[in-house]
Amino acid sequence: MKRIAIIFCIAVTCAGFSWAAYRAVAPPAQPLSKYVPAGSLLYLEAKDFSSLLGDWNSSPQKQQWLQSDSYEVFSRSRLLLRLKGASDQFAAAAGLPPDMNFLSQVSGEHSVLALYDIGNLQFLYITYLPSAKSMETTLWQSRAKFEPRSAGGMDFYLRRDPESKREVAFAISGDYLLLATREDLMAGALQLISGKPDLTVETEQWWAQSTGAAGQAGDLRLVLNLGKLIPNGYFRTYWVQQNITDLSQYSAAVSDLFRSSQQYREERVLIRKKEQGQAASPDGLAAAELASFVPDNAGVYVAAANPTADSCFALLESKLLAPHLGPQPASQIAPQVQLTSGEQGGGSDLETRIDQALVERHVQQSTSALQELLNKTPILASLQLQSTARDPADVFVRIHSAVVLVAASDWNETDVQSALADFVRPGLTASQLGVTWQPKSGYQQLDGLWPLAASVRGKYLIVSDDPALLESVLSNVGRKSDRKPAELLAGFNHQRERNNFARFAGLIDRPNGTMPNAPGADRVPQFFSGNMASLSSTLAEVSAERIEVRGDGGKVRQTVTYEWSQ
Repeated sequence: MKRIAIIFCIAVTCAGFSWAAYRAVAPPAQPLSKYVPAGSLLYLEAKDFSSLLGDWNSSPQKQQWLQSDSYEVFSRSRLLLRLKGASDQFAAAAGLPPDMNFLSQVSGEHSVLALYDIGNLQFLYITYLPSAKSMETTLWQSRAKFEPRSAGGMDFYLRRDPESKREVAFAISGDYLLLATREDLMAGALQLISGKPDLTVETEQWWAQSTGAAGQAGDLRLVLNLGKLIPNGYFRTYWVQQNITDLSQYSAAVSDLFRSSQQYREERVLIRKKEQGQAASPDGLAAAELASFVPDNAGVYVAAANPTADSCFALLESKLLAPHLGPQPASQIAPQVQLTSGEQGGGSDLETRIDQALVERHVQQSTSALQELLNKTPILASLQLQSTARDPADVFVRIHSAVVLVAASDWNETDVQSALADFVRPGLTASQLGVTWQPKSGYQQLDGLWPLAASVRGKYLIVSDDPALLESVLSNVGRKSDRKPAELLAGFNHQRERNNFARFAGLIDRPNGTMPNAPGADRVPQFFSGNMASLSSTLAEVSAERIEVRGDGGKVRQTVTYEWSQ
């Protein structure tokens, strides 16, 4: 018996060494991008898709969002209706619904999704899923309803819906499960897996440029072919940011998401169509220096390098000097369709002319002394700050702002005070009441009811409508910056501002709200107090967000960091 045990131990030990030696010489797994045919518009890769899906399904954020006004608005959206239509067509073609149970079954570890057509949602999906698990899926067990096909010496299964002409194909190749909505995509992927040379996504310039400029892949990587996406009508319609004009200067982009328990970090690289020269280093340094002026209790801040004189004037005017003046800017976004209970217009609407363009009235304004001062002063960087506070009666929410401008040379304090007073005088008084500067500790303040304050510290100009905020900024002047030079540095303190935002939005939207329990009323959540406030509540554990933008010749690098409070 002892002899048998000794022989068994020796055999196990030898097997262990043999397996270790095999693992040492075994070639690394091929990147899944080598199996993705060329021509995709979007490429999404996850290191562990099953883990990501499980985290989302078990998260409190999902449960809260499904009960929120934000989800109710999304459930009425045209985007969801189109997605539901595509889901129904997929179910008709595959013979089973693509619900969360289906998704959980086909979600493996290392996975990629390549999208080839946005309008028809034509995609190829490849995931690492042990063959034993793949054969337990409902998809594999229903293969008798599919037609067998072959490509690259491997079998796959195809099914078509005669009404919608949609196709669904799937295959199991070793420990990989493949799913596609086009027969040629499935056949192309299997031929690439078999080793047959053909064009892949890696051979395309947009993919190679973006991934080559990026660093290590994150837990989730998104690569965009902006050269083809931007002209696409579906992309332009459903792109949430509505910044198509800004994106038009880029040909490709890649974004990597890194997750940890305390922080989510997104590293983006955008490839310019035309390479630009490097920004002057003093400007980037000035923006980083201004970021050190931000008080710890600031709600929102944006530090920008190399601003124009017009943008600095607009910043002072809109945030401090005349925030309520001027017409509403013309919207460049088409009105959204509200899926309500079907109320129609009244008879008075017949008198509304729809065949004539609105008359635009242009008011000729002379250049102010403030504009002339900014035009002749080279400005290296600007900083805008905003924070909210409840009034003493705890009824209204006040928004306080501050603007900091750093120039290449020292500001003339007398010229600054004169230009500011001249600009605000017409809106405050017919004489000199309330526009005389009074000295305070480290700054000057108008002597009227409006507490506009300004301070000149050499090349730094600080203007604020709240003396306490200005004093907080002044206390940080001279603080050493630990930020790297950047074109833009921004931050948002969600934890501090969330409740005040909900309170402020509720006061604004209250006159537009539907009367509760009104007969026949179909409740539509208000945009700010309902949709956005509920989304903010869902993401209450996201305490802060930071954005950093840096130019790198033909590339723009962006870092977006989300801090979690738990």
